[in-house]
Parts: sequence; structure tokens; C-alpha cells
Amino acid sequence: MAETALLTDVKTLRERARKSLDDGAVTPNYQGDVDKAIELLQVVVATELVCVLRYTMHSIAVAGITSESVGAEFAEHAESERGHMLAAAERIDQLGGVPNFSPEGLASRSATEYGTGGNLVQMVKDNLIAERLVIEHYRELIRYFGDKDPTTRVMIEGILADEEEHASDMHDLLVAHEGKPFLPA
Repeated sequence: MAETALLTDVKTLRERARKSLDDGAVTPNYQGDVDKAIELLQVVVATELVCVLRYTMHSIAVAGITSESVGAEFAEHAESERGHMLAAAERIDQLGGVPNFSPEGLASRSATEYGTGGNLVQMVKDNLIAERLVIEHYRELIRYFGDKDPTTRVMIEGILADEEEHASDMHDLLVAHEGKPFLPA
């Protein structure tokens, strides 16, 4: 009986659903701060967009004996980052906001840096640093959203899993091209 006391009866749910239709997916029992969630997700959009640009630039600029395979890896990561950016933008829209894709101020809105390019090893290091940074940032976001906004939390958890895989890929490339682990094994 105690478990059903936590559930709202269907009649009440139906009444609530009919109210505040302008709020879209944000229902009365949303426990987060919508404005803060949108603000944090705007950083995710900017961060992922910078990652798309960096990986794309690296996929084109990489040169050397293994450039084709590394360039393909960079291009694959750029596409994955684009998916992350779109997911965050769609979540902003669901929460009633407008995703900020403006190139003006993009670098200052992003948690990561675009990087400077350089040789293949430097590109891999720049990408590994960026991945490690977003891993930390997204873990913090997951803790922030917690149970207050499980939809956003689950989305960020999925992105985090991809970013951890990207970091592992970059680490493997670094080891392959430097012959020694950049990070302790």
C-alpha cells in the first residue's frame, strides 16, 4: 500500500496534462530549474560544436604515413560529437528554450578549446585533453541533474559513455604513435 501512495491517481494526472499546454514537455512535477538546465545545455551544445569543428579540422589536416586511418577516426568522432550536439539542442527545445548555434562567442561558451593543430601526435593530444575535460564536466552535470531531471541526466550519461570511448581511442592512438603510454596504464 505504501508504494501506491507515491503514485498520483490517473484522474489527477489527466487534469494536470490538460493545463499549461504552452509548457510542452515541462510538466508540474518537473523538479529541476528549467532556466538553469537550458543554460547548462547551451554549454553542452557549444562544447560539442567546438569538438565537431576540431575533429573535422584534424581529419582534414592530418598528414603522414598513417594519416588515412587516423583521419577516418577523427571524422568518425566528429560525426559522433555532432549527434551529441543535436541531442543537447533537442533537449533545450523540449525544455522550451532555443539552442544557441551562433558562431559569435562560440569558443567562450564551450567547455573545450578548439586547439592549435600541428602534427599528428599533437592533434591526438589535443583531442585526448578535450575528451578528458568533457568527461569531468559531464560527470558533474550528471550529478547536478540527478533525479531532478532524469531525462537530461540519462542523455548526458549516454554522451559520457561515448566520450569515454573517444578518450580511450585517442589514448590508443597516442600510444601507437609515441610508443609509450601518455597516461598510466
